[in-house]
Amino acid sequence: SQGTMETHKLFLPSTAVRGGRAQTRRVQQQQQTPPPYRERVEGAESFPLDFTAVEGNMDNFVVQIKNLAQSLYPCSAQKLDQDMKLHFLKNVSVTCNDGSPAGYYIKESKGSKRWLLFLEGGWYCFDSQTCESRYETMRRLMSSTKWPLTRTGRGILSPQPEENPHWWNANMVFIPYCSSDVWSGATPKTDQSDYAFMGSLIIKEVVNELLTKGLENAKVLLLAGSSAGGTGVLLNVDQVAEQLETQGYTGVQVRGLADSGWFLDNKQYKFTDCLDTISCAPTEAIKRGIRYWGGLVPESCRQAHVGEEWNCFFGYKVYPTLKSPVFVAQWLFDEAQLTVDNIHLTGQPIHEGQWRYIQKLGQELRLTLRDVTAMFAPACLSHELITRADWTDIRVKGISLPRALHCWDRSLHHNLHINSSHSHVTPPVRGCLLQLIDSCPWPHCNPSCPTIRDQLTGQEMSVIQFLKHMGFDVQKMAQQQGMEPKKLLGMLNNGN
Repeated sequence: SQGTMETHKLFLPSTAVRGGRAQTRRVQQQQQTPPPYRERVEGAESFPLDFTAVEGNMDNFVVQIKNLAQSLYPCSAQKLDQDMKLHFLKNVSVTCNDGSPAGYYIKESKGSKRWLLFLEGGWYCFDSQTCESRYETMRRLMSSTKWPLTRTGRGILSPQPEENPHWWNANMVFIPYCSSDVWSGATPKTDQSDYAFMGSLIIKEVVNELLTKGLENAKVLLLAGSSAGGTGVLLNVDQVAEQLETQGYTGVQVRGLADSGWFLDNKQYKFTDCLDTISCAPTEAIKRGIRYWGGLVPESCRQAHVGEEWNCFFGYKVYPTLKSPVFVAQWLFDEAQLTVDNIHLTGQPIHEGQWRYIQKLGQELRLTLRDVTAMFAPACLSHELITRADWTDIRVKGISLPRALHCWDRSLHHNLHINSSHSHVTPPVRGCLLQLIDSCPWPHCNPSCPTIRDQLTGQEMSVIQFLKHMGFDVQKMAQQQGMEPKKLLGMLNNGN
C-alpha cells in the first residue's frame, strides 16, 4: 500500500547501510538536507535515492533494497517480473517493412514518472536490391513475424541497480527496428512499392499508446537509441516534444540520448561503388535512402538544408538546429564508421595509410563534437555503448557514463528553475563535468576501453598486442613524439 511504501522510504537509507557509523551518519545527513537539485517526491513516486553516498558498500545496500521491494509484493509473487513484454500497435496501418504490425516491448514501473524509450539500431537499406538482400538475411529487422514475446533489458534498459544505477526504476520501452529507414520514413506499402518505410510514424504511434499507460503523467521522457537508433534520436526528439506539446502534455520534459549515431559524411579510405549497404559511402547511401523511404527530417534542419535534406542524417549538422536537450555518447573510433569508410580490421595487420586514416578519423570526430554541451566520447574502437552490461566500467576523466548522465539530469533540472533562454545552454552544477572527451590519439589509449578480441580467433588482446596487430610501429611513433620507445609503451599500458 501507499502508506507502507512511504514508511519504508523514510527508514530505508539509515537502516539499509551496514558500513560503520560514519557512513550511516553521512547518509542520514544527506537525508536531512536534500540537495537543491533533487526532484520533490509526489505520492508514492519510487525511491528518491542518490547512490553516491553508499558507493563503498553498494552490494549490501542493493541486497537490502531488493529484499525490501520483494517484501512489498504479495506473498504469491515469488519473483518480480523484470522482462519487457511485447505489444503490437493497435493502429495496424503503421507497419514494419513487410506490412506486419509494428510494436514495442514495455516494463512498467508504476511509481516512476520517468520514461525511457529506446530505438533499436541495425543499419538500413536504400533501394530494392539492398532491401531484398536484407529481407533474406536479417528478416527480424524488416518484419515482426518472429519477434519473441519478451526481452531482457541490458545496460541503461536493465532493471538492476548494480547494472543501471541511475535509470533502473524508470518505465522501460524498447522499440524494435523494422523499418530500415534510420527511423525517418512515413511511407506505407502500396501496390507499386514492395516495402513500407514508417520509422518516424512508429515512434509517433508508440508515444500515442503510452499516453494511455502513464506517460501522460511523466516528468521526463528520455528518447535513447544506439547506432541507426542513435541517429533516429537526433531525427525525432523534437518531433516527440512537439507531439506531446500539441496534445497538451506540457509537463513532460523530452530529452535525447544518441549513442553511436554521430556519423561523419567523410571521404572513404578507398572509394567503392554503391553496391551494398556496408561498402556504400555514407553520403551516397543516405541520398539514395531518403528518396526511397520518403524520409522526414526535423523542420528546422530541413529549412537549413533545403533540397539537400540528407545533411540532417549527420549529427554535427542536425544537432545545432535542435531545440530539445541531447546527450551524445560516441566512441571516437566507431567500428561502423570505419566499416563504411572501407577500413576493415580483420586478419591482416593494417598498413600505415590506414593507421593514419584511423587517427585522422578520431581528430575529425573530436572537432565535430566541439560545440556539443553534453557528451561522453572515449578513445576506443567499438560500436554501441548504452546497452552493454559493462557500460558502467568505461570512464572518461575518471567518470562513468551513468554518472555523467546523472550530472546532465541535474543540470537540466537546475536549468528549469532558472528558466534559461536556450535549452542547449546548461549551467554547470558543482562537481559535474558534461563534456567528457578523451584527448589521447589512438584507439584504445583509454585503459577502461572494452576488451579487444581478435576478430578471427576470438582471443582477448592486450593494448600492445592490439597495436601490433594494427601494424603500429612503436619505434617510429616514439620518434615522431620525440620520446624513448620504452616510455611510449609505458604510457600506452597505463593509458595516459
